[in-house]
Amino acid sequence: MKKINFILVSMLLCSICFAQTRDRSSMVKLIDDEFKFAADQYKVLSKNIPEGQTPQSYANGQSINKDIKWWCSGFYSGSLWYIYEQTKDETIKKEAEEALKTIAPNQTYTGNHDLGFMMYCSFGNAYRITGNEAYKDIIFRSAASLTTRYNPKVQSIQSWNANKYWKFPVIIDNMMNLELLYWSSRNGADKKYADISIIHANTTLKNHFRPDFSSYHVVDYNPENGNVLRKATWQGAADCSSWSRGQAWALYGYAMMYRFTKDKAYLKQAQGIAKFILTHPNLPADKIPFWDFDAQGIPYAKRDASAGAIIASALLELAQYSGDDKKKEYVNVAETIIKSLSSDTYRAKAGQNGGFLLMHSTGAYPLNSEIDVPLIYADYYYLEALGRYKKWYL
Repeated sequence: MKKINFILVSMLLCSICFAQTRDRSSMVKLIDDEFKFAADQYKVLSKNIPEGQTPQSYANGQSINKDIKWWCSGFYSGSLWYIYEQTKDETIKKEAEEALKTIAPNQTYTGNHDLGFMMYCSFGNAYRITGNEAYKDIIFRSAASLTTRYNPKVQSIQSWNANKYWKFPVIIDNMMNLELLYWSSRNGADKKYADISIIHANTTLKNHFRPDFSSYHVVDYNPENGNVLRKATWQGAADCSSWSRGQAWALYGYAMMYRFTKDKAYLKQAQGIAKFILTHPNLPADKIPFWDFDAQGIPYAKRDASAGAIIASALLELAQYSGDDKKKEYVNVAETIIKSLSSDTYRAKAGQNGGFLLMHSTGAYPLNSEIDVPLIYADYYYLEALGRYKKWYL
């Protein structure tokens, strides 16, 4: 009987190992295939970009491109670097280098808080892959430009300029730009950049979140004394709702800040945000969120593939810092998102979609802007998630 039980256990273990090997092989193939597809697709996309502009979206058969001061201008070159890193396609590398030249003047731009998106997602990846010191110098200058928007009375970096709606608006998206600052300090730039990133993260932690770890989109401050004037939204369904991409930015931002600081308050915050997202009753089975967790018309509301991609990438990093149970959950959900985005439901057909990879993102639904279209940052974080999964979990 003992011999029979031993044989049965051995057979069971062999079947488990075979299933795990099969799953690993299928993910290796999926990821490699997606990067090969991305290389071909971005060669299509590159033909649709006027000189001096960067790609943003595609709608009604028309490519949509933006001026380099648009907040998304760094995602195209960043995506190209991710593709080159995996494929070693020299045509892609050349296009990535040309895209960097286009946005290089942004290093001294101080008109908004988006220098992290614009200059770290682009030049940061370029420096990481090539080691070109000229790229690091541009990153440092970009960090210096971003810190001009820091107000010590508010203890935050101002997101948008003051206007008739806001005095000193800080949006949850701003957490993403802190990576530029902290990385710069860690790699030889002024220490104050890291200090500012920590202060900003702490102010956001204090004022942006509800008890359930969901985030407001915008907190407006009095620039003279730092008092909170109101908590509101600009792109969400309502001031009290949970705009999906905002929750994704928050999750990513605090996981990233824990990476740099090892401050357990940031880890707790990221895990709390993850719990809010992953246990929300309105999160679909394929894990691609509706554009707002409280959107009207669920389950028929528009999805946001960009939020899904950001969440997947963030979960893969957060899993690195979490115990076994949480790690398994985060990786499994990220894998589900990757498989969903790689399916025909969300991923474009070859040569279509204006050269973009993903379909069905939502930019600003209340503003009737970029609804159910491809968006360049959806592609960027999708590629990042693919690369992270391959590097850390295969």
